[in-house]
Amino acid sequence: MKTDATVEELSGWYRSLRGPARAAFFSSAGGWGLDAFTYMIFPLTLTAVAASFGLSRGESAWIATSTLIASAVGGAIAGVVADRIGRVRVLMLTVLLYSVFTFLCGIAPNFETMLVFRTLLGLGFGGEWAAGALLIAELCEPRYRGRILGAVASMWNVGWGAAVLLYTVLFSFVSADIAWRIMFMIGILPAFLVLYIRRRVPEPPAFKKQVEAGARPSPLAIFRSGQLRTTVFAVLLATGVQGGNYAMATWLPAYLSQNRGLSAVGTGGFIAVLIISGLMGSLLAGYINDWIGRRLTFVIFSMGSAVLIFTYVNIPAGNNGLLLILGVPLGIFSSGIFAGFGSYLAELYPAQCRGAGQGFCYNFGRGMGAFFPAVVGYLSATTGLGGAIAFAAAGYLLALVSLAFLPETKGRVLEA
Repeated sequence: MKTDATVEELSGWYRSLRGPARAAFFSSAGGWGLDAFTYMIFPLTLTAVAASFGLSRGESAWIATSTLIASAVGGAIAGVVADRIGRVRVLMLTVLLYSVFTFLCGIAPNFETMLVFRTLLGLGFGGEWAAGALLIAELCEPRYRGRILGAVASMWNVGWGAAVLLYTVLFSFVSADIAWRIMFMIGILPAFLVLYIRRRVPEPPAFKKQVEAGARPSPLAIFRSGQLRTTVFAVLLATGVQGGNYAMATWLPAYLSQNRGLSAVGTGGFIAVLIISGLMGSLLAGYINDWIGRRLTFVIFSMGSAVLIFTYVNIPAGNNGLLLILGVPLGIFSSGIFAGFGSYLAELYPAQCRGAGQGFCYNFGRGMGAFFPAVVGYLSATTGLGGAIAFAAAGYLLALVSLAFLPETKGRVLEA
């Protein structure tokens, strides 16, 4: 009996997904994984793109930052629109948007065009998460929501890993000035996910009931009395976590190649450790969210991420073996922390503004966090790249402060 209970605790979340819920899970997970694939192409090819266009570190940082700022706008818009026309339609539109503009980045002739295409890509990049996370959050059972959204979050690492694998292969056999363009053009592939979503995924019952009742969603409700405090601190939580993570993810490939002297293959190997451990971290954090609650899980993973990032970039030169080992807990904590966002933000808001709350808080936080990579780029001129990346730890300290003002929502039912 005890063994059966253990099996149910570990795998019951997947069996709880039946019919439309399972199709929605695959669509949300696939969209998030492909979202990561298209986003991570630029950080991986940053050195090659900069060489092709003659970019400074500051200009390179602004390409990355523009994508994240646009994602804040795209996510906020997608959340509001999802409350009006449905989660599924918005998911399809956003996947199509980021796929097309990723492809166009591959044929960009100069810095200005690349900046525009990456900015437009960001609109879909931010909107996909808002629609996808909300869709599955409303369809899954409350007791398993942390685990299910943790599994969806883990697909970011799968998409990141696919991008790293493609980067390693292409840059090993094709000249860098051509390889980076091929990587971006392959980014059109996620568009085919739209066909699956259109055929298999219906709108969640909570949204259908809202439509049948003739309810008029109000995006401004998240700024009114009773919700404003939640919105402010949820934005700060998202800003701190994403700012810290994006600063690290954007500049880590350059740090490994320039400061640690690693080749493309060597850089890919070190990042692979972060990706694989991050996949495990997201799945583990999903269970922890359901066991001890959302807030305490965020606290543990914020503290772990801050300490590990600072330690990672301060390992003395010549100790790359220790760097590789430390990559395991760093990946677990820095990726695992994202597992709680999908469930937590959905649970913080009532049905009439759930999409707006989910989309605005996560993606406005992403837009604010977008300045972290730019700050690292400029700080690196005086402190060195390693010292500048250590600035990312400050983001997690901001997250810790915000959690003191947010409620626990574990087990909350998402009713229409």
